[in-house]
Amino acid sequence: MFRVLVSDKIAKEGLTPLLDSGQVEVVEKNVNEAEDLESYDALLVRSATKVTAEVLEKMPRLKIIGRAGVGVDNIDVAAATARGIVVVNAPDGNTIATAEHTFALMLAMARKLCQANASLRRGEWNRAAFMGVELYGKTLGIIGFGRIGREVAKRARAFEMNVLAYSRTLTPERAAEVGAKAASLEEILTTADIITVHTPVTPETKGLLGEENLRKTKPGVMIINAARGGIVDEGALQRFLESGHVAAAALDVYEQEPPASFELMQLDQVTATPHIAASTKEAQLKVAKVVAEEVLSFALGKPVQNRVN
Repeated sequence: MFRVLVSDKIAKEGLTPLLDSGQVEVVEKNVNEAEDLESYDALLVRSATKVTAEVLEKMPRLKIIGRAGVGVDNIDVAAATARGIVVVNAPDGNTIATAEHTFALMLAMARKLCQANASLRRGEWNRAAFMGVELYGKTLGIIGFGRIGREVAKRARAFEMNVLAYSRTLTPERAAEVGAKAASLEEILTTADIITVHTPVTPETKGLLGEENLRKTKPGVMIINAARGGIVDEGALQRFLESGHVAAAALDVYEQEPPASFELMQLDQVTATPHIAASTKEAQLKVAKVVAEEVLSFALGKPVQNRVN
């Protein structure tokens, strides 16, 4: 029997393809608590379980790892590849949830909603302290124009924003399909009123919005990161916020999670959430079903669609 270990909490409904197949055995137990790791053919995780080289060594029978989500930062893909283990993810499932959360952050940041709410809960009535700005007519710069970046652009156009998009392979025609204009990174940095990043973390994107590039941005710029921690240099961002050059920031992801220090998030200009952009019932169900179907296909000797290695 093909055995599947589900290490993170995944809704039963999402596991339906596996549970109903009759072809596999599904065990729900954290990888750090399972005593029979050597007996599993597949491992299903979300973001909590860290699939390290050491974990893989304890699972000699492992053939496939399914990540119920997009990012595979928590999986040592190189070590898996070296051992001939297939890694699959669910690249589409989180798209709408993350795009909507990005826009929620943008609106909350622009209108100081979280700060106003906190003030009111303290029993204060201080309308003058929460003067916001409109999104209408503002220029939004989107760095990274994949699935999520494109969905953010669609929503921005509904707010009648001007949308600039940057991606290495982006063509003017592809950007125009969703009402955006293809731009260089330099153009976005120097002209955008709001900048949001939607790229994976790679050697090229790590620290992309750091000291050098933040210095190029226009005074009063607003920064959003709901993609991956590390794309925005948190130390540099804090310095630019404290100097007033960056007017506000909205963050859902961090260089270290949970953060070693909450100093940045405690600034009045910062709106922050604890990595919940993909945390909707709909998104979690979608990604779970996608990877469950992928693992089942693999178990039955069929091709997988979302292989990342």
